[in-house]
Amino acid sequence: MKSIRLGIIGCGAIAQVQHLPNLAGLQEEFEVTVVCDCSPALVESVAKTFHVPNAVTDYRQLLASDVEAVILCHTDPKTEVAIAAFDAGKHVFIEKPMCFSLQETDAIIAAAERSGKVGQVGYMKVYDPAFEFAKREVDSMEDYRFVQVNHLHPNNSLHLNQFRLQRFDDIPPGAMDGVHTARRSALRDAIGDASPEAEGVFFLLSGSMIHDIYGLRVMLGSPNVVVSAEVWSGGRAVTIILGYPNGARCVATWVDLPDLWDFKETLEVYGDNKRVIVSYPTGFARGILSTVTVQGIDADGTTFRKEPAVAWESAFVRELRHFHKSITNGTTSRTSVASARDDIALIIDIVKSYIARESITRT
Repeated sequence: MKSIRLGIIGCGAIAQVQHLPNLAGLQEEFEVTVVCDCSPALVESVAKTFHVPNAVTDYRQLLASDVEAVILCHTDPKTEVAIAAFDAGKHVFIEKPMCFSLQETDAIIAAAERSGKVGQVGYMKVYDPAFEFAKREVDSMEDYRFVQVNHLHPNNSLHLNQFRLQRFDDIPPGAMDGVHTARRSALRDAIGDASPEAEGVFFLLSGSMIHDIYGLRVMLGSPNVVVSAEVWSGGRAVTIILGYPNGARCVATWVDLPDLWDFKETLEVYGDNKRVIVSYPTGFARGILSTVTVQGIDADGTTFRKEPAVAWESAFVRELRHFHKSITNGTTSRTSVASARDDIALIIDIVKSYIARESITRT
């Protein structure tokens, strides 16, 4: 098996909690040779903790090294670095969200196509064994009638506090100015000049709720109408109704519940004679499995309920294995940068529906 030399840009929570520990167990697939962060103390500390030989504070230094692939975990938007990485001839794994606007999306896709390299988005939930089992069950249904997403989100610090997360306050003055400018520019390109409430919905959908959006697309295909989008609880909750070509409806709700420990995220698909429910743990957890429940009626009329055991390998590990396979075997990425365009387009349509207070038919 060929080991891929890998660099990581951005040494924050997702790199420390998931990617670097998981990569330490994937030494046949990857060799992490350099990490990068604009915080000098953080990048040095992370390199020492995870036994990475090189630490740099400028992503251009990393791209100039002999790494074959990069994982982008830095502050959004990641567009500039993603394009630079493809242009440098690197395979690129982009943590979610890939970007914010369709203009950025098309630029990233074009860069990936120019390079001929693998571009994969960090949509780990579709690699989850529970999701994969549920997908097979849904595919076997005659049809689905109703879909429900519930995403009840506590404060991330409740779960991050379970880890020895490294943080420092030595980011040089002005180092983030370009990021903030790019973020505002991407926001204007995506939804124009909008109210603070609309901007909040946009970033909520692009950030935490992107997992639900891409999961729905992979499970069911793209909706053909945004029926409505409502923001409630003082901006701490959003409920979206989506329509599908077969007439089904999806009700998707995200709620901020900051002081509760329990994270709840479910995808529920209901048909006339079967229901399939997937329940996910927080992304800031290790060793906690997703679950899947299937309920239905056998051919002889017997009602059944099953909760199959799923593979113990985490979704984060499985997506990294897939990234390696796509690089070494030419396997088409299941979460390619091109596929992410549909998700970004849907987010924009949802926000436009919220702004206009009307349904939007999608083509």
